[in-house]
Amino acid sequence: MTRIAQIIVAAGKGARIGGDTPKQYRLIGGTPVLQRTIEASLKEPRITEIVAVVAEGDPHISDLLAKYERVRSVTGGASRTASVKAGLAALADNPPDFVLIHDGARPFVSKVVIAEIIEALATSPAVVPALPIPDALKSLDGAAVDRDQLRRVQTPQGFQFAKIWAAYRNIDQAANFADDIEVAKNSGLEVAFTKGDPNNFKVTYPEDFAKAEAMLATDTYIATGTGFDVHRFTSGDVMWLCGVPIECGLTLLGHSDADAGLHALTDAILGAMAHGDIGDHFPPSDPKWKGASSDKFLRYAIEILKERGGILQHVDVTLICEKPKIKPHRDAMREKIAELCDLPLTRVSVKATTTEKLGFTGRGEGLAAQASATAKLPA
Repeated sequence: MTRIAQIIVAAGKGARIGGDTPKQYRLIGGTPVLQRTIEASLKEPRITEIVAVVAEGDPHISDLLAKYERVRSVTGGASRTASVKAGLAALADNPPDFVLIHDGARPFVSKVVIAEIIEALATSPAVVPALPIPDALKSLDGAAVDRDQLRRVQTPQGFQFAKIWAAYRNIDQAANFADDIEVAKNSGLEVAFTKGDPNNFKVTYPEDFAKAEAMLATDTYIATGTGFDVHRFTSGDVMWLCGVPIECGLTLLGHSDADAGLHALTDAILGAMAHGDIGDHFPPSDPKWKGASSDKFLRYAIEILKERGGILQHVDVTLICEKPKIKPHRDAMREKIAELCDLPLTRVSVKATTTEKLGFTGRGEGLAAQASATAKLPA
């Protein structure tokens, strides 16, 4: 099976943007640029590993990498060329067949662009996505330039790993090339072109952030899903609610840990995507889910949302019961849900109410939970 790795170059300071925060960590639609770039790349399942090349002492990267199993980081160099070489060296001990080298500040790379590069690498040692130039071109002295002989090139640029690694090992240590295709050409490698994408632009100037925000606003829609779950009380040591253990002499009866709060929230997120319900994905008839922790179900729903390019915006859970008392545990529940959903605490609500002694919850036979989840999804 062909192994494919990706290097994401994110060691620069983004001086043209200004300010103290490097551009790869500035927010677009509430999410850091580099995080969007990583998540866009991970939509291609054939990429088995990503190496993010970052500046020495980067204070942001550890929190970001904790979100992804397939991503690790290495320290870059003083130039882009040196940083790419550091990324290639990190892969050399267990070399992949192909490597894609991508700018950390290109957060809108599409799965189609990546897939076409991978397909072309089966027959070409070096592949670059490119776009034609629609405008007339002039030199500085006013002479016409044949635009048909020129292309705007983008990243990721793809390579057969052994050949690009050899090319980088052969250049001078102080060399600084404009991009990786230039290194490939310097080594005599043939270069193939695939179709680029106008949306795969590099965030370079302040106006690029405005463009990116506008793209997100027009290419997405807001969806809200709801969920509802009920479980009966039985005697036990611990009751799990919203990911928090409560010692109250009772537990909830169910095939898994019966965490009604997380079950309702999982259904709400699935509902926002119109992706069935928790029973479709985790049937109670399946013995492997017996006693399972419900945070697995919630993480699964969130992962599906991310794979679809969605972003969870806000969640709200209401617990309906006479017992146990929820208020003493509410802050812990909000914190746990915020952690599981990767949301700030200000976007997580947990409430409790009763049915005024009416119905099965009023008689203390069990409890119910309802939830809503708001997500931004690609149109």
